[in-house]
Amino acid sequence: MWIQRQFENILRRSAESRPVVVLTGPRQTGKTSLVRRLFPDHAYVSLDLPSEAAQAEGDPVAFMQRHGSVLIVDEVQYAPGLFRHLKRAVDENRDQMGRFILTGSQPFQLMQGVSESLAGRADILHLDGLSYREIQSDVQSRSLSVEAFVFRGGFPELHERPDLDAPDFFRSYVATYLERDLRMQLQVGNLRDFERFLRACALRTSQLLNRAELARDVGISPTTAGQWLSTLEQSGIITLLEPWFSNATKPLVKTPKLHFNDSGLCAFLMGMHNLDDLFSSPLAGALWETCVFTEFRKALAASPRWQLAFWRDRTKEADFLFHRAGRFKLADAKWSENPSSGDRLALVRREIEGNAPAAVISRVANAFPLKDGTEALPLLHVSEFLGG
Repeated sequence: MWIQRQFENILRRSAESRPVVVLTGPRQTGKTSLVRRLFPDHAYVSLDLPSEAAQAEGDPVAFMQRHGSVLIVDEVQYAPGLFRHLKRAVDENRDQMGRFILTGSQPFQLMQGVSESLAGRADILHLDGLSYREIQSDVQSRSLSVEAFVFRGGFPELHERPDLDAPDFFRSYVATYLERDLRMQLQVGNLRDFERFLRACALRTSQLLNRAELARDVGISPTTAGQWLSTLEQSGIITLLEPWFSNATKPLVKTPKLHFNDSGLCAFLMGMHNLDDLFSSPLAGALWETCVFTEFRKALAASPRWQLAFWRDRTKEADFLFHRAGRFKLADAKWSENPSSGDRLALVRREIEGNAPAAVISRVANAFPLKDGTEALPLLHVSEFLGG
């Protein structure tokens, strides 16, 4: 089963305009499947295989002669020595676009190699998991409720195999992620501390980030907490959403909000094991806000017209603020099947732009107007909301 990705057109356009395309993103978000489907005429090699990585690093000339000049290289960060030879191959024929498609789930080594050797030659893209719109566009997946999507998240395997138990998938994912990626990058001495840190971050999703409190609760130093947060953000597991302010003297919050980039992973780390846990949890509202955030993030990746932030001062708040060339849009997330008003957004609208479009994203079946000049929208409509 293949679920059409909104990201496909962006990836194709990138390959038409750059000789090298670098696709990053967390493990299991579908990078390999996507590039192999879109570029079937490219040869394919994965450096997850130690023998291939060893040759790519130790004898890149022989490696490239063996695999050809039009190539997909998966997990390319395992052979940093290959980047210089890719640069040479590109410079010999700068007119051939889309020649090398590189993927990687460890952005640290990957970005270093790209910046040192492929600057000006490569386009860098980031792929998250499936959006709810993508899943609903597939006939076999259309019956998935929005609550089930919040609980399962957007990792493609969980939707290709509906019988797969989500907690089992995430338990394996966390263990693999710790062992294969972060332990190597961060030299984590105590994996139990790091897993506790992940769970503490999940319990704070959709909240203003307090690094000192987070470090204290886990029992690590603030410096270590900062390093681990930075690593989680760079590897696509979390996002630190910045507040919007145009006047540095105004008393607005200037602390970022922490969001996970997949609601299913966040739900697992919160300790939710089934939908009953979600419905009975006091954390459902925070998890819903993070889910709405991930949908906006995916919509903006496919059509990056707006910049995303949030608004908060001493009396007013909007979960999401979109801005572009002096224009604004506002949105709130409410874990409700029948929101009655968008009064919070109305207060912020008066502060920034009286006629800014505003919406409350909730578990409604269809869009309908609310008082205060806002409207209630289902999760499926986030792309349309950003369309103007």
